[in-house]
Amino acid sequence: MENIIKKKLARNWFSLLQDIICLEVEKIEKKNSKFIVNRWNKNQKKDEGGGEYRILKDGKIFDKIGVNFSEVYGKFSNNFRGKIPGTSKSAKYWASGISIVMHLRNPHVPAMHFNTRYIQTEKEWFGGGMDFTPCFNDKLEKKWIHNELRKMCNSHNKKYYQKYKTWCDKYFYLYHRKETRGIGGIFFDYKKDNWNNDFKFVRDVGLTFQHIFRTVINKKANKKWSIKDKEKQFLKRGRYVEFNLLYDRGTRFGLDTGGNTEAILMSLPPLAKWK
Repeated sequence: MENIIKKKLARNWFSLLQDIICLEVEKIEKKNSKFIVNRWNKNQKKDEGGGEYRILKDGKIFDKIGVNFSEVYGKFSNNFRGKIPGTSKSAKYWASGISIVMHLRNPHVPAMHFNTRYIQTEKEWFGGGMDFTPCFNDKLEKKWIHNELRKMCNSHNKKYYQKYKTWCDKYFYLYHRKETRGIGGIFFDYKKDNWNNDFKFVRDVGLTFQHIFRTVINKKANKKWSIKDKEKQFLKRGRYVEFNLLYDRGTRFGLDTGGNTEAILMSLPPLAKWK
């Protein structure tokens, strides 16, 4: 019974956060563009869950944003099973989460990524985080973002920020390019200290992301930019594509567990370039 309650609480929060973020985005767009809602089932023949991904394209502020909620369950394949904690005796799993990627029209506004998730096998844990990928160096913006993350983390545990910042820097690294994807953020996985405290932290991470993206966009969305600036953004987006297809755990997890391909690849920008 306890595990069922935990599942309901987590999936209900992720679903609610999807609504919160989408309403915020449409408010920013000021009725210039609306989300298109797409619902999907993992398996058409039997109940293994599914989800809903919402896409907004060609807005006044957003080139593209995807907000994906999912709740899936079943059994891991033999090839994938050994890579997940708590699957030595049983391949059964349950997972729910929300994933968001924002590609802004204005090159001066960074691309922004967020996700949080909760997984149950024989073990259970939370994971997620957020990171920011600007095209142009803005030391004040970077400092402000990290200060907001530090304040949020410190309200839960003084050790979280440095731990999760370092984890983020290592995770969002393009080894073949020998460069970071952006200015970092926080990243955590296999978080299972105390369920109630972890759940509070995960909720706070979501609300902090809302606060950060709203503030950054309102400050910079109307800043003037040139075609040269846009070209630089297209090249930076190419790096974003490379990371998501080569390294991203969420991409691999979704594809290997039979998730919806369009929902999984919604993180890709509408247009990217390479030299």
